[in-house]
Amino acid sequence: MSEAALEEFRLETRAWLEANCPSGAKGEGQVPTGSSKIAIDDPDVTLWLERAAEKGFTVPTWPVEYGGAGLTTQQFVVVVEEMRRIGARAPLMGMGTSLIGPTLLEFGTEAQKDNHLPKIARGEVGWCQGYSEPGAGSDLASLRTRAEDNGDHFIINGQKIWTSGAQSADWMFALVRTDPDAPKHEGISFVLLTMDQPGVTIKPIKLISGNSPFCETFFDNAIAKKDDLVGELNKGWTVGKRLLQYERAGMSQLVGNRPQDPGPTLAEVAKSYLGTEDGKIADAALRHRVVVHDMNSQAFRLTQRRTVQEADEGKTPGPATSIFKMYGTELQQDKSQLMCQLRGTQGLGWNGAGFTAEDLEWTRSWLSTRAASIYSGTNEIQRNIIAKRVLGLPD
Repeated sequence: MSEAALEEFRLETRAWLEANCPSGAKGEGQVPTGSSKIAIDDPDVTLWLERAAEKGFTVPTWPVEYGGAGLTTQQFVVVVEEMRRIGARAPLMGMGTSLIGPTLLEFGTEAQKDNHLPKIARGEVGWCQGYSEPGAGSDLASLRTRAEDNGDHFIINGQKIWTSGAQSADWMFALVRTDPDAPKHEGISFVLLTMDQPGVTIKPIKLISGNSPFCETFFDNAIAKKDDLVGELNKGWTVGKRLLQYERAGMSQLVGNRPQDPGPTLAEVAKSYLGTEDGKIADAALRHRVVVHDMNSQAFRLTQRRTVQEADEGKTPGPATSIFKMYGTELQQDKSQLMCQLRGTQGLGWNGAGFTAEDLEWTRSWLSTRAASIYSGTNEIQRNIIAKRVLGLPD
């Protein structure tokens, strides 16, 4: 697209956003996931979702026939930039738009695309991921949840763990073993199943941070229709690996189509707790750490965006996404630790009147981010992928 055409698109997008994004959908606040079990608190958020879905802006790069706007990568970047300019939150986020949707676009049948993608684009369904099991986390191919052929459907028995958002999901995409006699990376299939059925039991897991974002999910003769087998029978490992690449660095994440981090910046916290000298953070050592972190974060965001622009149009990069997963989680952990250290003893609070709500929130955030280098594939696993698939090093 020429620069003139792109600039014209920018002006059109800017005008549309200013006319259609309600004030209640700007700044911090709720972003719908599509789940039918999570109420939307603000009518402005509902209105924003409806308008964006009609425009195709919930999934801008998807084809129009599946609810998208059919935008190029360049146009998508423009939409993100213009949304950020006015402080607009994403109208819709979740595993539907970022994980299973792109996977179905690549591997799904036409019937599967027609059935699932428009509902995702309209924010009518929430999804969760059934991958990890007890004893099959980083070594995911050791999974033992079985799916037995029963005519037009599979009967599923087994257990998943660390199932993010399972308690509010309408559907799950899962890896299941359909041939127990095949080598462990074979005999695995990728299926879709509804969560609201008698054979599915969900138990939230309370973490040390006090939150319960993860669940145990048990299958006792649960049903997945044959029509919801994605890809070939016993060839689900290929589909499952590709979805992980979307998880580690999907298009929205790479170009920054996420709400801004809530709360103050590192520099603002440092100045508030440590004081200033000539307008700068008073503690030179911590000032250096804040500056280094901010520089690394900006370099990381620019690298992500450059990677999108260099990739095939509208496609998420391949194994290189492991670099983003690894480094991104380390940045996240570094920030949360810095936030606590800048507060001094106030950064050690767990409860009590001597700590503000913000102090307590960041202590729990610091605890939560300890898991970031474990879930979605440990950083050690990411380094192995980078070594083998990106750098081509021998085993």
